[in-house]
Amino acid sequence: MKLSLSIFKKIYYNSTKKLKGYVIIQAKKKFGQNFLKESMYVDKIIESMPNDDNLIVEIGPGLGDLTEKLLQKNSLVAYEIDDDLCKILKDKFNNLDLVCGDVLDSWQTGRLRKENYNLIANLPYYVATNIILKALNDENCKNILVLIQKEVAEKFSAKTGEKIYSSLAIIAQSIADVEIKFDIPPEAFNPAPKVISSVILFKKFKPKYDESFAKFLKVAFNQPRKTLLKNLSSKYDKEKLTIIFENLNIQKNIRPHQISKELFFEVFSELKGETQNDNTTKQSNTKS
Repeated sequence: MKLSLSIFKKIYYNSTKKLKGYVIIQAKKKFGQNFLKESMYVDKIIESMPNDDNLIVEIGPGLGDLTEKLLQKNSLVAYEIDDDLCKILKDKFNNLDLVCGDVLDSWQTGRLRKENYNLIANLPYYVATNIILKALNDENCKNILVLIQKEVAEKFSAKTGEKIYSSLAIIAQSIADVEIKFDIPPEAFNPAPKVISSVILFKKFKPKYDESFAKFLKVAFNQPRKTLLKNLSSKYDKEKLTIIFENLNIQKNIRPHQISKELFFEVFSELKGETQNDNTTKQSNTKS
């Protein structure tokens, strides 16, 4: 049997048995596991990290390749859902603060940690959006650096006018500077996913987003191919919307992806009867 280079780390990816004293682990589909095996990309992730003293929270440390380097930088807490991987991580690192279980269960109060932290993760595609939104709305989370499906990363970083521009982009960019750092090809993982992955950084300049504004955006983008006026009229008074559109010089046939986040804020503020909305202003004192 031909073994991969990972055997020299006492870990091999393609079975659950033991071979000549080495621990052999199989990626589990139910957890969406794809182990990053190329050290070059691990190094690039480290290089993309914000330079501060915040606690690092790693979600899904997997086999611990990234974890090993994170432990050399700042204080680290890792969350791992896979019991088999937890056993390996405990054996591999005697100085790792490891929480075994679903990280979403620890997020029930809206704050994952009591102290300020930066989130770093190789997120399973099926749960990536949910976790990112949780972190964006956690005021103790200051920066988010995650490896996710490229298609999802592009939705968070999309600009006004692009077809994929949606509520995800507006929510994220209303409280953070969003930047795709680099892409990672499928062959860099074991097993190889069917899609390209991207590492994306969210540098927050506000603690959290306005949940009522997020609900407004969900209505606005409910049916992206329909006009913004049509979507909003499903929940808000059409006559009032028409007056707001006229006052803000918004065309009645415009579609949601054609409106800037600033203009969305103005419409939202007018509907609430406010003269302004502080979501449009960066708060530099919250930067880390």
